[in-house]
Amino acid sequence: MCHCLACQRRTGSAFSIQARFHSDQVEIVGQSSSYVRISDDMEREAAFFFCPECGATVYYTGSDQPELVAVPVGAFADPRFPPPTVSVFESRRHLWLELPDGIEHHQD
Repeated sequence: MCHCLACQRRTGSAFSIQARFHSDQVEIVGQSSSYVRISDDMEREAAFFFCPECGATVYYTGSDQPELVAVPVGAFADPRFPPPTVSVFESRRHLWLELPDGIEHHQD
């Protein structure tokens, strides 16, 4: 859903990590503010919803996969959260980043 190096700038990290859920499995409760941005290739739109109190991103959606809701893994505040199973946009990853064995890989 997040399609460029802007993910790194947005998160302040070397990557963005999220858990994706089908929208019919998600119930959005409470207030949020939003920010919409267009991908670098001008083909996709992503809407980020964040807490109006602390500014943390709590979920986001993308026009390329409107049936999915992505929740940043940090929003779960659980250090035992399972490791990722899919890696995307690997052509933009930092070269020192090592990924778990058995993960599904996608360059872009």
